[in-house]
Amino acid sequence: MAIMGYLRDRMGKIVAGVIGLSLFAFIATEAVRSGGSFFKGDNNELGSVGDEKIPLDKFNAAVEQNLAQFKAQSGQSRTTSQITTYIQENTWNQLVSKAILSKEVDKLGLTVGGVETQSMMTGSNPNPRVVQAFTDPQTGKFDPQAVANAQTAIKSMKDGDPQKEQWSNFVTDLIDAKRAEKYMALVSNGVYINSLDAKDNYDAKNKLANFKYALLEYSAISDDKVKLTDADYSNYYDEHKNEFKNQQESRAISYVAFNAAPSKADSAVVKDQLTKLLPDFIASKDDSLFVQINSETKTPLTWQRKGELDPKIDSIVFKQDPGFIYGPYQSGGSYKMSKLVAVRMFPDSVKARHILIAPGEAGGMEKAMARADSLKKLIETGKANFAALATTFSADKASGVKGGDLGTFGRGAMVQPFDDAVFEGKKGDLKIVTTQYGVHLIEIQDQKGSSKVVKIATVDKPLTASSATQSAAYSKAQKFLASVNKDNFDAEATKEGLKIQKADDIQGTASTLPGLFEARDLVRWIFKADKGEIGDQVFTADDQYVVAKVTEIKPKGILSLDLVKDKIKPEVIKQVKGKMLADKFTAAANGSSSIDQIAQKAGTKVTPVQNIVFANPVIPGSSAEYKPVGTVFGLPVNKISKPIAGQQGVYVLVVDSFINPAPLTNAVREKEQMTNILLQRAEGQLFEALKDKDNVKDNRARVL
Repeated sequence: MAIMGYLRDRMGKIVAGVIGLSLFAFIATEAVRSGGSFFKGDNNELGSVGDEKIPLDKFNAAVEQNLAQFKAQSGQSRTTSQITTYIQENTWNQLVSKAILSKEVDKLGLTVGGVETQSMMTGSNPNPRVVQAFTDPQTGKFDPQAVANAQTAIKSMKDGDPQKEQWSNFVTDLIDAKRAEKYMALVSNGVYINSLDAKDNYDAKNKLANFKYALLEYSAISDDKVKLTDADYSNYYDEHKNEFKNQQESRAISYVAFNAAPSKADSAVVKDQLTKLLPDFIASKDDSLFVQINSETKTPLTWQRKGELDPKIDSIVFKQDPGFIYGPYQSGGSYKMSKLVAVRMFPDSVKARHILIAPGEAGGMEKAMARADSLKKLIETGKANFAALATTFSADKASGVKGGDLGTFGRGAMVQPFDDAVFEGKKGDLKIVTTQYGVHLIEIQDQKGSSKVVKIATVDKPLTASSATQSAAYSKAQKFLASVNKDNFDAEATKEGLKIQKADDIQGTASTLPGLFEARDLVRWIFKADKGEIGDQVFTADDQYVVAKVTEIKPKGILSLDLVKDKIKPEVIKQVKGKMLADKFTAAANGSSSIDQIAQKAGTKVTPVQNIVFANPVIPGSSAEYKPVGTVFGLPVNKISKPIAGQQGVYVLVVDSFINPAPLTNAVREKEQMTNILLQRAEGQLFEALKDKDNVKDNRARVL
């Protein structure tokens, strides 16, 4: 029974880990992004990897598990749309990466045997997920015997038992992750740096160049003096075409938002609601019950130190006496009233030991309490030693072998009932406390330090817009929607004095847009609409009512010149200026025998630079200048370069001298450093290649 109870306590951790073990779960977060149209013949198809479909129901189940894990770890019962979107994105990437890797691993025949699987469970280097699931939260120590006990319990279960199925999924996922790890080991072992690579890298970091340069800055020519032609745009676009690859379809909109946020009148109403509660709050004898009945947020009353309270009251209440009430005050989208319930001094840390009685082993909670009480009496009467009893009776074997010793810990290190007992008691106390782990007999051995703590009862009411405020904003939005079409959207907005806002490069899975929160319904429509189409309804985004028009659709793949023309205009202007400045330098070089003469004719100056290395191509007083510095390291000494377009302007350079480094004596170390850098890139680049090869299709924009 104890084993079964133990397993049930940890099954939440085990289930949460089922989806989260793919080797590439985080690498894939940015790498796996692709678009595609929704296959209408299969409404359960969220996407696919090659021929393997990713079903919507499987995805939703995985999201629910990951959400449950997040809530358990964060202690939050609710999640924001941003958190939900993040978890959905990670879940998608986990499923895609797992599908891609499974295909590659199967091709190579990589397996994980039974001995290897058991080693991941109870070996000298167990899998981190196993360690996480079977670590005692009180001692922080991993217990291999607990894993063995859980395996024994699982074997005794009947087929079809949910816990047995969850355990099977957990182990399968561990095996899949191990296979993926072996696959990456093969890739890593294929990364090789030879001696010439090592020497080149060493020289790039240590060879010094001393040179002079003349610079004509782009800013010397005003933008309005540059007349761009179609050929200018085409030339730049053709040279940089691969930079305009869209990993997945994106869209842009223009929109007008009508604010439905709470008005001053709404704020006054909420504040008045709290003010009316004030007399009863003052007279209340049970502040915890008062909070439960009257507050939107049912926050339990706990001891808190300075710095842990709402900033609005943190610097105030520690100077007051119990009964002091502050508010109503506005904080975090709510009006609040806070009452100082109690003040006392708490130790900063406690040293304690305990004996844990597991109800499952004792025959129930009542018998566990009785056993703890009997042990307490034996210690109090001097008939038994605490340490000896802990060794014999404690279900917490990790601390039991040390006489129940838990060491010294601060507030919050233990579960709350345990914490309350040791911090509210005094040195030498013996206390019996129940927690989710069982019944604890605790001895407070020492307490150190002393800080003032307070208990605060807070009643809050959310600041929400009234129906009148919402109705007024919605009516304005509806009126505007009725007046516009795809041809007069901007004109009508200007006529009504409304601000037109834009949102560019919208991703299909987004739940928020610039200035708009909780906007998933709007995004879903955006990816169903055609270019120029105006929404057939007013969309709600948090406290905004929105009327929107799709202005641009950027498909997956290399974007056309028309779609990037506005974005590349500044760089095209710079390129045209570069040609003008280069021509000026070329004319100045005609008949000149030195860089000083060229600079004088061009109307600029010569600047000397010392000790520049190829690996750090920064010219003092400027930014990184890759082309000019790269040119320097390819120039013979005293030879004047041709004009070189850089980031800041156009350069002409001449090398005075090079200072070669000492010969490379430790090629092995240089190779190791380069190999580590390549390995860091290899995983992401490999996954990107596999993703393209396996033709990942993503229908989430139209399905979720």
